[in-house]
Amino acid sequence: MDVTQHLSLGDPLEPARKATADMLQTRERTYSLPQPFYCDERVFDIDMQEVFHKEWLVAGMTCEIPTKGNYLTLQIGKNPIVVVRAADGSINAFHNVCRHRGSRLCTKEKGKVAKLVCPYHQWTYELDGRLLYAGSEMGADFDMKHFNLKPVNVKVAGGYIFICLAETPPAIDNFLSTLAHYMEPYDMDNTKVAVQTTLVEKANWKLVIENNRECYHCSGSHPELLNTLLEWDDTDDPRADQAFKDHVAQSAAAWEAENIPYLHAGFGLRNRIVRMPLLKGTVSMTLDGKQGCKKLMGRIQNPDLGSMRILHLPHSWNHCMGDHIIVFTVWPVSAQETIVTTKWLVHKDAVEGVDYDIARLREVWDATNDQDRRLAEENQVGINSTAYQPGPYSKTYEFGVVNFIDWYSERVLANLGAEPAAYLKEVKVHE
Repeated sequence: MDVTQHLSLGDPLEPARKATADMLQTRERTYSLPQPFYCDERVFDIDMQEVFHKEWLVAGMTCEIPTKGNYLTLQIGKNPIVVVRAADGSINAFHNVCRHRGSRLCTKEKGKVAKLVCPYHQWTYELDGRLLYAGSEMGADFDMKHFNLKPVNVKVAGGYIFICLAETPPAIDNFLSTLAHYMEPYDMDNTKVAVQTTLVEKANWKLVIENNRECYHCSGSHPELLNTLLEWDDTDDPRADQAFKDHVAQSAAAWEAENIPYLHAGFGLRNRIVRMPLLKGTVSMTLDGKQGCKKLMGRIQNPDLGSMRILHLPHSWNHCMGDHIIVFTVWPVSAQETIVTTKWLVHKDAVEGVDYDIARLREVWDATNDQDRRLAEENQVGINSTAYQPGPYSKTYEFGVVNFIDWYSERVLANLGAEPAAYLKEVKVHE
């Protein structure tokens, strides 16, 4: 069979697409997903095509590419991407693929270049993606303007770089304008990544996110984190007592006096920003609750800002404190393997060994990430069993997980072009 005949057979995932849509339309809303969503490589491929290739993703931070020619790379499924700072200061994103024979252009995680040059045959591109040089070997009739790099949608707000591989990305501007407002006190252009870690988890990406979306497991698993973290992120939480509500009110008064944004901002189920105090007497997510960095960020004067929690589905959560910010991103590798990156950001003028100690800065979340890794991996091992069947979520302790699965179900069905599930008709998924 030649290639043309093979391609005429259509999409080999089509049966899996139909089965996926049917499972999402008929599942019990407040129960975990059917087994294939956590184990099956065909469903994983659908997740990549219908979620990670069509939704906005956090590619990195603007401070990571501060000047002309600075770039960072990432891998989204089978797609290598490069994000680069252009000569005019703008940020561009491209498929990290040479238009000659498809070689990857930038092979390092981060770097600085004058131009984007393919290491294979030295085709050279401007930082705005235009092909500048292909060599006389291509012939006199070769038209370079037809071979520019393929662009990727990019938006920047509040120090975050968002990219989307879809031709027509979903709306996100309302969230981004709010994010910029909430991040203003931090002056993100004057920050730096103090340290970054990468953790490989032998678990499906949705299990990693589900674990993050609830603190039902925290008291039994995260002693270091609970030295400072208050598990509730809303005074409307049914478990919140009066002492917690009073603590929130006192903290909010101090934040308001310093003109620090703190009110809960929600955009459907995809995005949420809320500032919550830490445990009384603590100001930062360190083991002793004291500042992890002596130099505060931006215009902040009061280290006791609690933690501003930012959620961005499908793959990022963040903790923003007065002295440092922690950015988490989740990157699926296969049906049962996921990469979690963690970045600790501080003021760009903070001096390591004087203002902060990297080991102290990262020790709480190093421990917490590894604890969560073990939980997710054991969760995956159990789900792989023939005994697994979807189990009920707690409506009080695991409502965040229900919200995530609602969002996931709605987006996959919509992106597949399938009928929406009846159980989602009353759920506000969009902003």
